[in-house]
Amino acid sequence: MNSPTERLVCAVMAGGSGTRFWPMSRRQRPKQLLALMSGETLLAETLARIESICPAERALVITAARLVDSVREQLPDLPASHVIGEPVARNTAPCFELAAILAQKICDDAIIALLPADHHIGAPAVFRQALTLACEQADKGHIVTLGVVPSRPETGYGYIELSDSVGVGTHRVERFVEKPDFEKALQYVRGGQHLWNAGVFVVRADVARQAVRRHLPALSDALEALADCSPMQLADGSLQQALNERFESCPSISVDYGVMEHEEQLYCVTLDAAWSDVGTWQSLLDHRNDSQSNYIRGDVLEIDCEGSVLVGEGVTVAALGLRDTAVVATEDAVLVMPVGRSQDVRAVVDALKDRKELL
Repeated sequence: MNSPTERLVCAVMAGGSGTRFWPMSRRQRPKQLLALMSGETLLAETLARIESICPAERALVITAARLVDSVREQLPDLPASHVIGEPVARNTAPCFELAAILAQKICDDAIIALLPADHHIGAPAVFRQALTLACEQADKGHIVTLGVVPSRPETGYGYIELSDSVGVGTHRVERFVEKPDFEKALQYVRGGQHLWNAGVFVVRADVARQAVRRHLPALSDALEALADCSPMQLADGSLQQALNERFESCPSISVDYGVMEHEEQLYCVTLDAAWSDVGTWQSLLDHRNDSQSNYIRGDVLEIDCEGSVLVGEGVTVAALGLRDTAVVATEDAVLVMPVGRSQDVRAVVDALKDRKELL
């Protein structure tokens, strides 16, 4: 039998709408298809990060049906049939089940890693080490998650409470914890028994499908027909047609709520790899790139600004004397706000619902 990492199939979840990154993020070019951290898009960065332990022939991208062509264009080395389009949005539990089914078409005794497409990891080699350790635990039949060592008392992330140690860098999971208030988050950071929930899960494909059958039988039933498809039907694209016929009947629920919180034997591998969730414009301040703690990208003239996000895409942005402000300009729209209101950008998108050309 091949080693656990030789049976690793990475499934990248890339179907989000990325509305909090408007106006750069649009329906046909959402956040994961943007180059925010480097010259590569977040999605391309994710695939590059894992390439040495999970080459393209064992990688999958599960995205929205409308984005399939764009994803294939961005990832020419990925087999076209490994880009799967969800016909409707159904949250992450159906994606988890679908990934397990597809992985079994690619590799016997597959181990899947479910990875979000919108993370930035400053130390990719450390991430790969953690993923390898998670694969070894998953090969024993455990469901494994990665927990990020918190660098601050963050109220925007869920946490994982650790139980007893089961080896180097690995613990049993006591429970998942909802996003805390600041005081509770401060306790978590000081106590050392809580990690950020990165939403990364590693598990044998057969164990994943058994867990879905236990906790979400309606989901298991909805996608059962895909399990009967042959590997050739994945390769020639006909499995996509079967998915189109079945996916709408899947329940809409996250894998965290639908599966993981009901499992009694979860393991957690500690990740300390300069991880960040690229979730809002404010999150980019974790990657300040000038001496005044600003994040600057594109055609920007900055004078005496501090703690601000300044982005010019196709236009010049001149910013003078700004503090803690986000200015994001594209050729057809400009967003200006206190950077602390970044979570509220969805309200702008909602208010523009009748301006389809801007969404």
